[in-house]
Amino acid sequence: MSIDRAVLAFAGTIILISLALSQVHHPAWLWLTAFVGANMLQSAFTGFCPAAMILKRLGMEPGEAFH
Repeated sequence: MSIDRAVLAFAGTIILISLALSQVHHPAWLWLTAFVGANMLQSAFTGFCPAAMILKRLGMEPGEAFH
């Protein structure tokens, strides 16, 4: 699995978890969904993604988006 796919899988997992928590516990969990979405949007324009940097340091192979 490349960094690109791992970042997408991680972001999707966090979004689904926060949506579930907003339904079960409190609607304020939607702020986590908004944060992940904003981070994905800014990384699309800037190429800066903290999760990709961490995965690269852990030795995961880069894909096309995050070098």
